[in-house]
Amino acid sequence: MKKANKILKLGLPKGSLQNATFRLFQMAGFKIDVEGRSYFPSIDDEFIQPVLLRAQEMPRYVEEGVLDCGITGEDWISENNAKVARLAELVYAKRTLRPVRWVLAVKEDSKINRVSDLEGKRISTELVNVTRKFLKKNKVKAEVEFSWGATEVKVTSGLADAIVELTETGASLRANNLREIACVCESTSRFIANKESVKDKWKRKRMDYLILLLSGAIEAQGKVGIKLNVRKRDLENVLKVLPALRRPTISSLVNSGWYALEAVIEEIKVKELIPLLKECGAEGIVEFPLNKIIH
Repeated sequence: MKKANKILKLGLPKGSLQNATFRLFQMAGFKIDVEGRSYFPSIDDEFIQPVLLRAQEMPRYVEEGVLDCGITGEDWISENNAKVARLAELVYAKRTLRPVRWVLAVKEDSKINRVSDLEGKRISTELVNVTRKFLKKNKVKAEVEFSWGATEVKVTSGLADAIVELTETGASLRANNLREIACVCESTSRFIANKESVKDKWKRKRMDYLILLLSGAIEAQGKVGIKLNVRKRDLENVLKVLPALRRPTISSLVNSGWYALEAVIEEIKVKELIPLLKECGAEGIVEFPLNKIIH
């Protein structure tokens, strides 16, 4: 039964990170859904009360204690100078929460080629404070103004000399005839918490529980499990070609002289590995998906 007032207020990022975050929670075993434009998703955990907020706002609300914890980017923690507890880094470069970069970009035909060329220029960005710190570090004085959106257009329309914009592949910059001249910062997703909430034993335990499952789901991505049987005389050859994360689990079978092996391997290697295992004498090879890997 749920104890009185035992609720963990969890902030989930709305916008570009929303789908990736929901997918990560589903991989971790949670049923999470949101109807229409609601800011209050449903989740199959009676102790968690989720709310959708822009990642930019998340650090402030967590710091103030409106939320106990939340997921946001390191960039927005720095931008808000937020005094929060960083409990975990949530990174997976393929399908969930990917590392991103904030870059300085100018028009393709601009005479600005390096950071020092921005002296006295105007820069438009949503990441104002971090950009100012970057310029100060590089001993450059320039005007940095907040952009409410469509930042790439600010340069091409002549409203700014340069922009600092978020990019993963650079495709959007190239599509807008922009070129990168410097990387301002890199950012990964973080599980953050209010410092007072962390001191609450019950809430900290629920946070650790969440982080354990989310991290386990991330760790399992791109990996599969494999089972096989092998005769004792072929065991050494099979072990030589089996690239397990750790040494495989080996168990003796009822039939004398036979072993059962289990291992975790990179999914991308399966199509090459299975024929090799077969050549080495493996039988009864079974590949199976993984939901979580908990170390």
